[in-house]
Amino acid sequence: MDIPQITPQRDAPIGAMGQEYLASGKQVALRRWSEQPGDFSQLRCRDYEIVGYVVEGTLQVVIDGETATLNSGDSWLVPERADHRYRVIEPVVAIEATCPPARFNDRDDPA
Repeated sequence: MDIPQITPQRDAPIGAMGQEYLASGKQVALRRWSEQPGDFSQLRCRDYEIVGYVVEGTLQVVIDGETATLNSGDSWLVPERADHRYRVIEPVVAIEATCPPARFNDRDDPA
């Protein structure tokens, strides 16, 4: 993969959980979520760090048993191998970055 990389939204691959995979480099990857309110997602544990930013809406995140409510402008960190899950309270648009990169081809699984 060459850097710099431009990923127009119309070309962004869509993952199994509805996430849009955006630019992805050697050390970090970016993805966009757009979700409607619903129940908590399944509890997950990933082998990479996740940092996120709520562009609009409200969601709850549970990280290692601690619950926080996030609104537009708030951000979060899920450490590598931390149990976590999300619940959208108001329609949300969020951006996440992962390190090392979570890419469409090698990390796109619903588990």
